[in-house]
Amino acid sequence: MSHLEFREHIAQLTTQLAGRPLNDELDVWLNAEHGPGSATFTQLQAACSAGVAEGWLCDREGGGLKYGRIFKPADDLHGFSVDVVDMSDVAGPHHSHPNGEIDLIMPVDASACFDGQPAGWLVCPPGSAHRPTVTQGRALVLYLLPEGRIDFTR
Repeated sequence: MSHLEFREHIAQLTTQLAGRPLNDELDVWLNAEHGPGSATFTQLQAACSAGVAEGWLCDREGGGLKYGRIFKPADDLHGFSVDVVDMSDVAGPHHSHPNGEIDLIMPVDASACFDGQPAGWLVCPPGSAHRPTVTQGRALVLYLLPEGRIDFTR
């Protein structure tokens, strides 16, 4: 899958997310409509796995993480930025989400969890904060950030 095709898949998803509050209701909806086993999940997981293998995703490395912002916020992405992180039994840097964060958890190792969650979606509401942590193996995590906003703790 090319960068353009990947962007088109993300844009199709963000069309459905535009204007929705980032809350528990969205979390439930995403997992029901686009969770593991769905066409969306399968396509995004395959694209992320291929992108990492081909080197156009997660092209930076630091602190035991491979990561990269593949797309900055844009109109066709409904104001979301797109980051992908490759994590194996590691905790990333503490940060907060002024506008919230939507995470797609894609275990590479079947038992891998992100912040205690298995494969699927995790919606972090505006003002939330965490130290993103993958346990029990390796996972790819796709982050959608409204307006690309993320504040790392000093």
